Amino acid sequence: MPNPVTEFYKALTERVDQSLAARGDAAKIVIQVGSATCENAAGAVDVMDEFAKHIQSSGREDIVIHRTGCTGRCSKEPIVGVNVPGKMPVKYERVNRDMVHKIFTNHVQKGLPLAEQILDGSIDPDQQVEFLFCEGKRCSVGAKINFREVFQRKLQEAGVAADKVRITSASCFGACQGECGERAHILVRPFRVLYRVTSESDLDELIQKQVLKGEEVPALKVTDKPIYQEFFDLYGDVSFFNLQSRVAMRNSGILDPDSLEEYVKFDGFKALATSLSKSDPDWVINEVLKAKLRGRGGGGFLTGKKWQMASQQPDKTRYIICNGDEGDPGAFMDRGMLESDPFSILEGMMIGAYAIGACKGFYYIRAEYPLAIKRIQNAIEKCREAGILGDKVMGSDWSFDLEIRLGAGAFVCGEETALIRSIEGERGQPKVRPPYPVVRGLWGKPTSINNVETFANIPAIINYGGAWFASIGTEESGGTKVFALAGKVKHTGLVEVPLGTSLRKVVYDIGGGVQDDLPLKAVQTGGPAGGFIPAKWIDMEVDFGPLAKAGSIMGSGGMIVLSEEDCMVDISKFYLTFTQEESCGKCTPCREGTTRMLEILEKITSGKGEMSDLDRLERLAKLCQQTSLCGLGRAAPNPILSSLKYFREEYVEHIVDKKCTAKKCVALIKYVISADTCIGCTVCARNCPTECISGTRKEVHVIDQDRCVKCGQCFEVCRFDAVERV
Repeated sequence: MPNPVTEFYKALTERVDQSLAARGDAAKIVIQVGSATCENAAGAVDVMDEFAKHIQSSGREDIVIHRTGCTGRCSKEPIVGVNVPGKMPVKYERVNRDMVHKIFTNHVQKGLPLAEQILDGSIDPDQQVEFLFCEGKRCSVGAKINFREVFQRKLQEAGVAADKVRITSASCFGACQGECGERAHILVRPFRVLYRVTSESDLDELIQKQVLKGEEVPALKVTDKPIYQEFFDLYGDVSFFNLQSRVAMRNSGILDPDSLEEYVKFDGFKALATSLSKSDPDWVINEVLKAKLRGRGGGGFLTGKKWQMASQQPDKTRYIICNGDEGDPGAFMDRGMLESDPFSILEGMMIGAYAIGACKGFYYIRAEYPLAIKRIQNAIEKCREAGILGDKVMGSDWSFDLEIRLGAGAFVCGEETALIRSIEGERGQPKVRPPYPVVRGLWGKPTSINNVETFANIPAIINYGGAWFASIGTEESGGTKVFALAGKVKHTGLVEVPLGTSLRKVVYDIGGGVQDDLPLKAVQTGGPAGGFIPAKWIDMEVDFGPLAKAGSIMGSGGMIVLSEEDCMVDISKFYLTFTQEESCGKCTPCREGTTRMLEILEKITSGKGEMSDLDRLERLAKLCQQTSLCGLGRAAPNPILSSLKYFREEYVEHIVDKKCTAKKCVALIKYVISADTCIGCTVCARNCPTECISGTRKEVHVIDQDRCVKCGQCFEVCRFDAVERV
């Protein structure tokens, strides 16, 4: 007897194929423009409008504009892609209205890419073939052959011109099953073919057919397309993207976030159909357990275990919640995924709801994310219309529905029990645990809460298997992690790498290193509740365990790069100021502890600190860490404890020498005018808000230190570098 879910999904994909075929985009020139909040703020809307005008005035019907989500390349936006059938896709950075005309006239109409404006300038538009060698942990483990080096040597021996073939590295393709051993995986662009080679003779065949004749080698092809091959196909042109492994963000920057059709075309809702057709929620939970997927919201609890506990509760009324209350300063992972791939989050949430037997689900999204809210609401409505959501989901006997609840921006509502109280209409404050939400949660019913990134991984786990997902990460943690890379790094943006990747690879290989090539001082992970990892540990693996041992946390995925120009005392005060303001005030250790610690830090940074303050600060931090009610209060002292552990000499310098080497603590800065370089132009005196600079024209000026408010205006306006900051 036919399975109704299978029949439903088959009919859905057939309708989508017919609809997309009618559009005929495959044979057209496609102009891709990002449309996430960050890209819109950078001018993407104007860029899209300008391209639309050019297309209309040209009268050509073979050119279309394709809106996509966020590429994650924040420092280069707006990014525009031009995909010509049969040609290498090309991406342009920081596109404005003037550039639109050049791109359209030269590249779109004449086929002449603008090499000087291409993203990172790292693509050769005339390149014939590009070979991306996988450098995942399981490729060539213990191999006697360095396939990449052998391939390069054989190309030279075959007389292949160096400009005909481009050889680069890529992160894990996800094509391994267990340990690969003596083999290598190679993605060939623009042919979009993935090969698995196991010997030198395989490389010879690849050169003779694929390189010299442009013919595929069927015997070496990997038949199962890796989950993020499409991303490598479209973005494997710069090191920023090549060295990532996109699972949670597999569709970001590729699909139109408002198009259900495009999502279904990329295997959307296939995982949900698979789960429902098996009629076995335990099978879903077991796959997630095999995947070793740990909660990506910060706690790191095994997702499969949480679902298992919720499914075993005697109360049959159960709820599932998506935590989209992203409150960390500098964190934008959840926003990026909600805006760029809303259907994936919805599908993952529905699979989780089916696994635990939930009848209703809630998106809890901060109100400051209007575009994310709009796109999730659009996804919900389109899925209801298509029969994917609501009564008898996809023709099954299971019914489920979703609605959105808005958060008011309270950081504490990122904590599970506070979030639940907020949805219930109460003040967002944590509760004592146990009982945990999986036992007694929303309205007293069993409730599973997972964050956005966790749900984004679920469809991939079901489609490709829990064992596949586990093979990408570490022994303890499966899969990848998305980080918001920011701070003093050259390439800021969203980065997704396998768990276990070193900090060095993220900061230097993907992020391009520290701004202005300054020495790295530390990396701060986990948002305001995370700790500082000193530069000497740059080769540390990024995983829940190693970060905890270093005095930091994974958190939701913030990663701030700090250089020698940063003051660790000042940054610790910045984070503590945030957590102190965001404390809900329910428990004394957090409410009073953060306040007293902040007072001590303000005393130190104002030049009034004493050495005894360091002992008091450390004692308060440990007390708050051990006795606070919720995880947020217990993690609040992490920046202080880690900075005291690794950068104690900076605290001593502030207290003993009354000096801030980084010149960030205003009270410890003094501005003086050099008699050797001052020409008496009077610009500094005319711009001083307190009129504390004296001197006549063509004579050396002097700053009255008692009246100086240390605003730095004189330092900024002096054209002769006569004002020194000491």
